[in-house]
Amino acid sequence: MTAPLYNAEILRLATEIPHHARLENPQGTAERRSPICGSRVTVDVNLGPDGRVAEVGLLVRACALGQASSSLLAAEVIGRTPAELADARDAMAAWLAAGEGDAPAWPGLAVLAPALSYTARHPSMRLAFEAAAEAAEQAQARA
Repeated sequence: MTAPLYNAEILRLATEIPHHARLENPQGTAERRSPICGSRVTVDVNLGPDGRVAEVGLLVRACALGQASSSLLAAEVIGRTPAELADARDAMAAWLAAGEGDAPAWPGLAVLAPALSYTARHPSMRLAFEAAAEAAEQAQARA
């Protein structure tokens, strides 16, 4: 038996996205769009003097899975380095591509496991992680 694709936890996460407002003057901004479903996520980032994410803002226009993934990213992004975000992006992409196995170490990603066999949904789930990594890299380059 498989778990339902849109379980209660995924739907809860989709409605509770932290930092769901754009930053006024971000050091880095990146937008990602899924060509399959049209989901779109924009991430703004400001780094602190220690080179870690100090502020983040998201604009999420995505399906429930993209929203849930964005929520998981936003809940844990403050205090992360650009390298940590790049690692999380790569781990997420590898997990989705494999279509099986344990979820990456990023807190909460296991909730998305029911979607592993729905490859058409993978691009939407990657959007926030891809945009956050790129925005943090831009912010680091500006520092």
